[in-house]
Amino acid sequence: MRTFTAPDGTELAYHLIGDGGGGDASGPGVPPVVCLPGGPMQDSAYLGDLGGLAARRPLLKLDLRGTGGSAVPEDRSSYRCDRLVADVEALRVHLGLETLDLLAHSGGTNLAVLYAARHPERVRRLTLITPSVMAVGIAIDGSVRREAALLRRDEPWFPTAFAALEAIVGGRATAEAFQAIAPFAYGRWDEAARAHQAAEDGQRNDEAAAAFGAEGAYDPEATRAALATLAAPVLVLAGQADLNSPPPAMAELAGLFPDVELVVQPGAAHFPWLDDPAAFTATTGAFLA
Repeated sequence: MRTFTAPDGTELAYHLIGDGGGGDASGPGVPPVVCLPGGPMQDSAYLGDLGGLAARRPLLKLDLRGTGGSAVPEDRSSYRCDRLVADVEALRVHLGLETLDLLAHSGGTNLAVLYAARHPERVRRLTLITPSVMAVGIAIDGSVRREAALLRRDEPWFPTAFAALEAIVGGRATAEAFQAIAPFAYGRWDEAARAHQAAEDGQRNDEAAAAFGAEGAYDPEATRAALATLAAPVLVLAGQADLNSPPPAMAELAGLFPDVELVVQPGAAHFPWLDDPAAFTATTGAFLA
């Protein structure tokens, strides 16, 4: 683990893994891909080595403030997504890089697109994995989530999970219902998926997550306008069966960028690097090469 200091004095941690991970990311060689975790506000540990992507490019996993090895800030309102952009820019300066290859997952993609909107000249490539769409104001209808869920109708856990999904979509969400839909997040609800899901439960800073999308965090109209002129190539990678980031919404998101590739990974859900590591690394590795 290494650290740097954010503009407000908060000490932030990051982890280098993969080829070149043992050296200094600001030194010679292939620069790392900067990875922003989702959650939102979850310890970056859940990303692992992104299905083996670290063997193709060194990965730098940032622990956002208040998560993992990063310090809790004095000003808790600094957890807000738009305010975290300054932390990413401070990391770039710390690394001595002119531009960044940014990879973000789920809720962390909101931060990635806000960074790209504010610092377009600092983004070389932008990789959005099963993205959230809050920052750009795309609405996902419950019927679209149901359609994705029905792809799993032959799974033994489906009846219970689908009933819970119906409760959530119908405005009757409970903690138990959200727990019951966990299998939908994985292409295979096996021991590895259960272990990954159990580990996630203790990795998120709930206070930070509540502040992440607080009022003022997003200006979708301005962000869309900025992304429409982004010169950097963008990869939007969706999971075929992902309820959180269903392919129709991902296609709408992809339409906001002038230079974009949309890939829907077959059989994958919200964590495509776990569902089919070979397919995931082939797609992302080629894009980031």
